[in-house]
Amino acid sequence: MAESVYEHPHTLSFEDGREYRIRVLGEERSDHTWSGWIEFIDTESRRKLSTGQETSQPNREALVYWATGLEHVYFDGALERAHTHPRKRERASRKGSH
Repeated sequence: MAESVYEHPHTLSFEDGREYRIRVLGEERSDHTWSGWIEFIDTESRRKLSTGQETSQPNREALVYWATGLEHVYFDGALERAHTHPRKRERASRKGSH
């Protein structure tokens, strides 16, 4: 089951003026490695957008370390990817409905 491993302290503006909170989610796989992706939450509508897998890490601690090192320019690209992949938006909706 996915869990939030890091919440970025700042919001991110998209080109249409919407503001998003940023968090990194992760999930342990059957081989005990971790998959990580980024979720963006619209500060007004609370709509969630999600990227596909952004990283694979050997454990949860390494995933947290990866997440804390991400910079704004990375988040800009990730938000663009989340906006342009409808399949990934559906995944975000399913994950948010639990």
